[in-house]
Amino acid sequence: MTRVEARIEKLKTAAYTIPTDGPEADGTFAWDATTLVLVKAFAGGREGLGFTYADASIAGLIAATLARAVEGLDVFDPSRAWGAMQRAVRNLGREGLASTAISAVDAALWDLKARLLDLPLATLLGRIRDSVPIYGSGGFTTYSDDKMRAQLENWVGRDGCRSVKIKIGSDPGLDPHRVEVARRAAGDAALFVDANGAFSAREALRMAQAIGELDVRWFEEPVSSDNLEGLALIRASAPGGMDIAAGEYGYTLDYFERMLSAQAVDCQQADLTRCGGVTGFLRVAILCETHHIDLSGHCGPAMHLHAACAAPRLRHLEWFHDHARIEAMLFEGAPVPCAGQIAPDLSRPGHGLEFKSADAAKFLVEER
Repeated sequence: MTRVEARIEKLKTAAYTIPTDGPEADGTFAWDATTLVLVKAFAGGREGLGFTYADASIAGLIAATLARAVEGLDVFDPSRAWGAMQRAVRNLGREGLASTAISAVDAALWDLKARLLDLPLATLLGRIRDSVPIYGSGGFTTYSDDKMRAQLENWVGRDGCRSVKIKIGSDPGLDPHRVEVARRAAGDAALFVDANGAFSAREALRMAQAIGELDVRWFEEPVSSDNLEGLALIRASAPGGMDIAAGEYGYTLDYFERMLSAQAVDCQQADLTRCGGVTGFLRVAILCETHHIDLSGHCGPAMHLHAACAAPRLRHLEWFHDHARIEAMLFEGAPVPCAGQIAPDLSRPGHGLEFKSADAAKFLVEER
């Protein structure tokens, strides 16, 4: 089979800030809007798309620094483009906003390659599974008991989720009550909690003991994810059956290697829209396999789905309320849960997504 040569011609980017459908907060932060930064990559008469959830300021970085790094490269070698982008931000710092920008471009380039080959991205990457389990994630600390209960019941009853997660940590005195409400609402589904690093190690251990009696199966970021010793301590001391998870703020392979080597987690989280896109996420997946630790995809389910189908030892994806809502609003082809799973549409090339530009126009804040 002869492959037509194609070079990356240009990148375009735009940022959209979408209000939440109500006040939202976790153990350490509150927000009322979410910004999606979209990237389109062009070659061979086709375009690929990728996105990240970050600050609108990265649009300039993508349109200038990253575009210069990748334009003219072979579109069929996205890993080479990924390396070029990493080198381009060396003096800026590879982590944080620079990594989210690289993530969006990398996802767009993989999408473009798959579209040029007229293949679903999951097929191009090599599927290990046909669908991916999801867990419902929300239960914000701003929610009343009734609102939280209704959200969890919908995920379990309507979407078939076998696990659901709520936020804790903004009011430790109230947390056991909220967990008890969530436990009843979840029924037979597994219950997860996420403190977003709100506790000290001693506080987290006390909370783990208090909510362990409610059969909590997953305690995410009980302490800051930078506190690897604290995570390892809590992992060693938590009630049986309670997994410790962290990693959503990982941007480089070195970060994930340090966390895994410290034996800090039972399940490693990674966010494709932060850790270097499809290229970065699959490298983290290989690292998890070498450490014999499961991987869980953090948020952005539409952007994770195809890579998750190709990742070894993948446990599940996070069906985060904010992002699932935005992706359904702004993308044709966004995944829809069925029996607690989401599956790629193999009749559509690439990620299988088409951006609804007209619907998104009212949210536009930056365009390059």
